[in-house]
Amino acid sequence: MIVGFDHVQLAAPPGCEEAARRFFGTVLGLEEVEKPEPLRGRGGVWFAAGAQQLHIGVEAEHLPARKAHPAFAVHEIDVLAARLGAAGAPVEWDASLPGVRRLYTRDPWGNRIELVSADPS
Repeated sequence: MIVGFDHVQLAAPPGCEEAARRFFGTVLGLEEVEKPEPLRGRGGVWFAAGAQQLHIGVEAEHLPARKAHPAFAVHEIDVLAARLGAAGAPVEWDASLPGVRRLYTRDPWGNRIELVSADPS
C-alpha cells in the first residue's frame, strides 16, 4: 500500500546543476542532498523538501512541464514571493481556491512550481 511520496523528480537540460542550486537552494531555501555515488554520473541535483526529496534529473531533450507540477507548502509566502521576484522568477498569484494563498512560478527551465501557504490565514 502507498504510504506517501518519497520524492518528486523534475527534468532539466544537461548542465543544469548550478542553476538548480541557485534556484532551489538559494532562492527557495531547499537543502541539497548528496546523490548516491552510483547515480552521480547521470548529472542533476537532489534536495530535501521536508521528509521528502525533490530530484532534478537531466533529460537530453528537455521540454518543461507546463501543467504538471510539484506543490510545496511554505511558511512566509510573501517573503518567498519577494525573493522569487528579486531573482527574476515569475510570481503568479492564484486566488481561485477560497481561503488558500498560493502562487505559481517557473524554475530556470520553465517547469511549473506551485507554492501554497502553510501559515494560518
